[in-house]
Amino acid sequence: MRYGFDGFILDLDRGELRCGVEVLQLEPMTFAVLSHLVQNADRLVSKDELIEKVWDGRFISDAAVSTVIKSLRRVLGDDGKQQRYVRTVHGRGFRLVSEVRVYAPAEAAGPPAADTVPVDDPPPADPTPSIAVLPFTLVGSPDAFSAIADAIPGELISTLSRLRWIKVIARGSSFRFRAPIENFETIRAVLGVSYILSGEIEMLGPSLGITVELVDARSAQVIWGDRLSGRIDDVHDMREAIVALVISALELHIPQHEAQLARLRSPSDLDAWSFYHIGLQHAYRFNQADNARASDCFKRATELDPYFARAHAARSFASFQAAFLRYSADDARAVEDARRHAERSLELDPMDPFANFNFGRAHWLRGDPAAGQAWLERSVSLSPSFAQGFYAHAWADVMAGDGAAALENLGKSVRLSPLDPFLYAMMSARGMAHFHMGDMEAATLWAERGASTPGAHYLISAFAAAINEAAGNHAQALYWTEKTMHRRQDASIEAFFSAFPFRDEARKKILREALAALGFPENAS
Repeated sequence: MRYGFDGFILDLDRGELRCGVEVLQLEPMTFAVLSHLVQNADRLVSKDELIEKVWDGRFISDAAVSTVIKSLRRVLGDDGKQQRYVRTVHGRGFRLVSEVRVYAPAEAAGPPAADTVPVDDPPPADPTPSIAVLPFTLVGSPDAFSAIADAIPGELISTLSRLRWIKVIARGSSFRFRAPIENFETIRAVLGVSYILSGEIEMLGPSLGITVELVDARSAQVIWGDRLSGRIDDVHDMREAIVALVISALELHIPQHEAQLARLRSPSDLDAWSFYHIGLQHAYRFNQADNARASDCFKRATELDPYFARAHAARSFASFQAAFLRYSADDARAVEDARRHAERSLELDPMDPFANFNFGRAHWLRGDPAAGQAWLERSVSLSPSFAQGFYAHAWADVMAGDGAAALENLGKSVRLSPLDPFLYAMMSARGMAHFHMGDMEAATLWAERGASTPGAHYLISAFAAAINEAAGNHAQALYWTEKTMHRRQDASIEAFFSAFPFRDEARKKILREALAALGFPENAS
């Protein structure tokens, strides 16, 4: 979409602001604020709305917002006194006061003719995120290891191509772009990608360093980067580690970034992928209100594209959460929806790890996690870097009483995705695994870590209460009981064991007695 106002052209697709033929330089947050003001030029935009849409609701000071507005005015040749373009309405918000027009693609190269009729851009043929992995740059004295600069990105291309939610440019095309890279716009224009992954390999004496960077090709904004260091003797272990790190990072950071971009667009302009990414952000907040919003977004995605397999899997994800945490007044319907949407996702794309993951978890809601194990195993065989698949497998291991297997799978899940939205559950499951192995000290440690991690719901804090009571830590048990009841007043023993169907009756009895001693009712009132 392209917008024009007073000689400026704002091109959202290319991520740039032009004045005539000159491309003006804007910081990412400045560009995001301008985009939102331009798309809502017919009304006043409050400061709270800007923070919600641009900063995704994070705590941002008034000074930080003012700094971005000041930066925007400077780029536009405006200031706080004249306020020719951005007007501040004290105590209420901001407004773009220039007349804004929407232009067709052919018009965007320059100001429109006087008789031009503004029209909307046609929607893109395929909004699926796409990525080009470039050959890495070698620094130092590679000696016998010079091939690694092509070997690592080659392996990344092969592994990424197994994912179902992102398009990967073939090696024959992306390897045409070797250092030095003049600009990302050239790569985007030639390959038509939305993301570019590049890297650098340093070999200095016995030391080896691998740096990777993910860039949004539309705006040249760095989305994520990381570095691994080690010894050249460990080059093959580091190669495996960097591939696993990159795959798991892309699963986390690209959807988050796509959701942020989608929030800057008018709801009428959102496509199926935009609704999907926004829905994921809400779903991973693990509360009833956000889960309902996520469900609505996923439903809109499947309405816009009935053959969108991942959106159907996401509908299963939201229905599972509603049933597992008892958000729904009709639990049976939520259970059935979780199974039905996961099954539909598998019909559309049986090779998608996320679809297999959700179908495997759907069996949990029927109290039979073992029946879903084959599908969870399939999810990680399809994508060996799928952290949530390893977590789900570990959870089922815990319910079956196999603490050692659970710890192994949990270790893999955390190594692959140390910032995963399910991190609270990974930690709590580690506590459950130690409990099954008889290590009460480790069990209470990990249970409390899980309950203290963002996203943790009332069942997680209920386990922290029960395990502390069973370990003789009565004061801590009361603390977590209070937290649980604050999060959910209808918490009960029946709800706890419905969510956690432990097979080991002896362990189950210990937790039941602990919950009863802490005053948890047998059933919700």
